[in-house]
Amino acid sequence: MREFTDLSALALNTATLGHNLEGQGAGWPPERVIDACAERGFGGIVFWRREVGNRAAELGERVRAAGMTVAGLCRTPYLTGRDSEGWSDGARASVDMAAALGAEVLTIVTGGTQPGTKGLADTQKVLAGRVADLAVHAAEAGVKLALEPLNPMFGGNRTCIFTVAEALEICDLVGAPNVGVAVDVYHVWWDSALTRSLERARGRILGFHLCDWLEDTRDMLLDRGMMGDGVADLRAIRAAVEGAGYRGPCEVEVFSARDWWLRPPDEALDAAADRFRRVC
Repeated sequence: MREFTDLSALALNTATLGHNLEGQGAGWPPERVIDACAERGFGGIVFWRREVGNRAAELGERVRAAGMTVAGLCRTPYLTGRDSEGWSDGARASVDMAAALGAEVLTIVTGGTQPGTKGLADTQKVLAGRVADLAVHAAEAGVKLALEPLNPMFGGNRTCIFTVAEALEICDLVGAPNVGVAVDVYHVWWDSALTRSLERARGRILGFHLCDWLEDTRDMLLDRGMMGDGVADLRAIRAAVEGAGYRGPCEVEVFSARDWWLRPPDEALDAAADRFRRVC
């Protein structure tokens, strides 16, 4: 397990400041977020597509000029489910945005079950085919695709994969070297088979997302805890992730409409830095 003496391994996912949803957070422009992260010694930033717009190349250069990396981009449009119509154009555009930013990894949140189907098998077959198609375009752009399993409560409309094991099964079906998994504490902390699955994931973990699961979660999407405020065994999960060979950024991603998004962004950034050092 890595020993961190500074924050160079810590990346901010800008959702921690509310930037993934219109009208949330303090509304800092990307430039101010970049400067604030650089001042604290963060090693990277992960943007959301909605805040990048047509400025991908410009923002990527600004991040690198500040001494950081663009650690990733969130996320593709849904590839499956009722909201996946026209998925190919949107997904390819997100790959192109990641490439223009200079982001090595693009996260995939799959989308829900295919209309007219029951269960998961048919949807997962569709997913594998669409990821395989997108992987060709991503490889040409120098971008890796990280399948992110979500907590089972998001089944139906947001995801068709719930565990690292299921994400790896899709990776096996796709068989592309630029396709792997993203491990988000919020979504996998409950999985008693997680350590065994991560052992199978060696060489295919493309992202590690930090937050916490609050004991009394009030909103399944927008009430994540800052690291140390919940019940997830953060050190054990990081040990398993790094035991599988992961040496990339630790990305703090806290969706918190009732707490952290209501606080000054400086407070959220300082808390993320402090918790990373003390409890992760």
